[in-house]
Amino acid sequence: MGVSASFTLPVGDAVSSVTTFIGAFTLVYTLALFAYILTSWLRLPYSPTLNRIQRFLYDVCDPYLRVFRRFVPPIGPLDLSPMIAVLVLVVLQQVLHTILRQLH
Repeated sequence: MGVSASFTLPVGDAVSSVTTFIGAFTLVYTLALFAYILTSWLRLPYSPTLNRIQRFLYDVCDPYLRVFRRFVPPIGPLDLSPMIAVLVLVVLQQVLHTILRQLH
């Protein structure tokens, strides 16, 4: 009885930590995607700091968005890949959350 109780406590803590990390990662990456979308729409004034921020967002977000741009081409001036990318990210978070809840 004592062995199983001491084994489930660390697993429960690990599952809780992983679930918290996945939720935080999803939130931060979704915010980064929104910032990338906004900076791609707006014409920012030249500033080395703004240029670095825009380049960072491009380096972080564009590889993920390119996956969806292969399957969903732009419809005229409308690019649906960021919306689909955010949707897939949220669905993946929910699937992982459900799997981890089963382990707990």
